[in-house]
Amino acid sequence: MSNMISLTDAAARRIAAIVAKDPAKTALRVSVEGGGCSGFSYKFDLVADQGDDDLVIEKNNAKVLIDSMSVIYMDGSEIDFVDNLMGQSFQIKNPNAVASCGCGTSFAI
Repeated sequence: MSNMISLTDAAARRIAAIVAKDPAKTALRVSVEGGGCSGFSYKFDLVADQGDDDLVIEKNNAKVLIDSMSVIYMDGSEIDFVDNLMGQSFQIKNPNAVASCGCGTSFAI
């Protein structure tokens, strides 16, 4: 791994707010799965448990977990939360992606 995965302040605020509403959950899990219109897609889940191989990113009372296989595809990425006229969503700025889908959740490497 050459670059860390980072979390913006906006994403940390949103994650902390979401997790605070569900006392049974402690973190946002971000993973990469095969599929989507560009080959891979990001998946977001609220979880209570951390895996032994998870990368843990903590910032401003927010915790993000990424499994070791997904970390390989996300090296150097920035996780952001965007709130604009198009809506609200988590977006991942991935320098490894050579193509992406208009929805922002699908990409190719």
